[in-house]
Amino acid sequence: MKHTDEKQQQHPSLYLEMCVQGEEPRLPLHTSIALFLLSYCECKSFKVFLVSTKPASSQSPKSRLPESLDVSETQVEALPQLVKGCRLPAVLDESRRLCRAGLAVVLRHIINKTLEADPSRSDVLALLGFKKTCLKACAEVSKWTRLCEIGIPSAVEEHLQNPTNQYQQLPLSILTLEQRLAEPVKVHNDDKIRRKKLQEQKQNEKDESPEAQGDVDAESKPGPQVRDGLELRAALAKLSVDSVPALTTRENSEIRKVKTTDLPPLEHVFAEGLYFTLTDVVLLPCIYQYLFSLQAHAASTLHRLPHLLRWYSHVQEVPGVLRAAKACGMALSIPQVPSSRLPGTSAEDNPTSLLEQEEDQEMTTQLPFVGGPRPTMTKLKENGIEAVFDPHPCPAWTLPWDSLPGAINPTEGKMSNIRAVRKRQQLNNLVAMVTELARPGYTIVDFCSGTGHVGIVLAHTLPDCQVILIENKEESLVRAQCRSAEIGLKNIGFIQANLDYFTGPFHIGVALHACGVATDMVMEHCLKSGAAFVISPCCYGFIQNAVKFTFPKSKRFQETLTYKEHMILCRFADQTAVQLPPERRLIGKKCMGLVDLDRSWAAETHGYSVRVMTMEPESCSPKNNMLVGRPPQKSGLEVSAGQLEAPVCN
Repeated sequence: MKHTDEKQQQHPSLYLEMCVQGEEPRLPLHTSIALFLLSYCECKSFKVFLVSTKPASSQSPKSRLPESLDVSETQVEALPQLVKGCRLPAVLDESRRLCRAGLAVVLRHIINKTLEADPSRSDVLALLGFKKTCLKACAEVSKWTRLCEIGIPSAVEEHLQNPTNQYQQLPLSILTLEQRLAEPVKVHNDDKIRRKKLQEQKQNEKDESPEAQGDVDAESKPGPQVRDGLELRAALAKLSVDSVPALTTRENSEIRKVKTTDLPPLEHVFAEGLYFTLTDVVLLPCIYQYLFSLQAHAASTLHRLPHLLRWYSHVQEVPGVLRAAKACGMALSIPQVPSSRLPGTSAEDNPTSLLEQEEDQEMTTQLPFVGGPRPTMTKLKENGIEAVFDPHPCPAWTLPWDSLPGAINPTEGKMSNIRAVRKRQQLNNLVAMVTELARPGYTIVDFCSGTGHVGIVLAHTLPDCQVILIENKEESLVRAQCRSAEIGLKNIGFIQANLDYFTGPFHIGVALHACGVATDMVMEHCLKSGAAFVISPCCYGFIQNAVKFTFPKSKRFQETLTYKEHMILCRFADQTAVQLPPERRLIGKKCMGLVDLDRSWAAETHGYSVRVMTMEPESCSPKNNMLVGRPPQKSGLEVSAGQLEAPVCN
């Protein structure tokens, strides 16, 4: 046991889900994907735990576990508290204070740890793609990340659990991927490759001409060899495959003079274009499981997925893929599909066209409106809806900045003095409201925490509360962790994850300048948890309909405004910069108030009481609104309603 404890301190812990069906253990796709990446990278930087909700059975999924990994089994009840509040997969670092959760975040961390151990692994670095952004955008805002991280794994899991009648009807996410693979791709600086492709096409036309064929017959030479496409050769050449020579023939002047717009398009080789990336790593275990389940139905199904099958074949040519797959118990092979022409696609097989039809229908069914914010604001006023701001309960309250540790004070950072002063004023407002709501023993979550300006000052100010910082950007969260360590805070934890991957209980949610729909996502999280919230919205112009909610949100606004009219309010709510004329800023402020009024009314349908107020002084930020929500009272709480209402910032 001592040896294991020392090992855990030396290495971060990777927690992966393991299901138990009957007595048979099963690895969900997210677990299989993480194991495959570990095997492909030959990464030994983690102590791996398979987490099960049931007691460990006598059997173990050893055939699907790479022998090189140090793997143990554990139960949900034994998980560290930070990990217990997150969806798996998750990684807990050596300090036991920083947890990374969610598939894309964990996979990118595995790659980074591999490169730390061996910086020469250029093949592993290439997985992060151009500018190292592969699957970096969170699923809430990126349709592509959502498809790869959630859509396809979920669809395949559902198919494996309930395959009845699903062989004829392909999952929508699989069809979406098929269509994506059928599209031409654009890669950085691709002119050279496209000109080489044009040269090859002209050479092939010359070789296939009757004159060339006559010469071949006369000399009794064998027919032309079938060669791999230029795109595949270019992709594998980047991976340093010696058996695939790079083309060095200089194109003639006729090719060089062809306009870029007239060059032939490049075909997909891998999921994101020409090169093998983390996206392919995510998709391979999913598509393997899906194709394996269709073996008996290949003739009636797979002829509809020609591009997916071609991708599946290409992936197996990447060095290291077959080795990693074998270590994880995946016997990759190309399904045999009867040769037949691909039937014409219908709208049912074309998910993009279906989505476009729905969007067009939504646009055409809405009533026309006059542009600009005034007609929309007038329409609301005629229906008794105007922006009203509650008075600030403690406008002069301030933190004792002069006596706070330097790592807490924004003036100690890299920002300008003017910006640092405004940041302190913003923090005064949020901390005052959270202090009013907080009680000893509460858990406070700083969503979209950035480098921790709000969360760190809350942890220092409220030592009897537990504070958790959640942020998707690793660089910001690591900086926050360093600042916290400098002060010596013990009541603080850090989670790098998208909001949906945090599932733990909490009492107060706070967010300073949560951009666009991030404000609505934080509010949604607080409503589900029955937690109070203190939120300062930002970037109203980025608001748009999302997977979980649509706009307007409240019933009264829905009865008065169309979606497009509401978007007019959101766009003009961003017109509050100090450089703008006062009249224009005033309209922007009213639009901000109306958008947040709609949000507050939507929250009140859940029994919340919500105040929309302005931070003091107003000059602390052009985005100076603040939403403060209290959950409905529940019987048996340790504090009375009177205690909850008592402000402590007077």
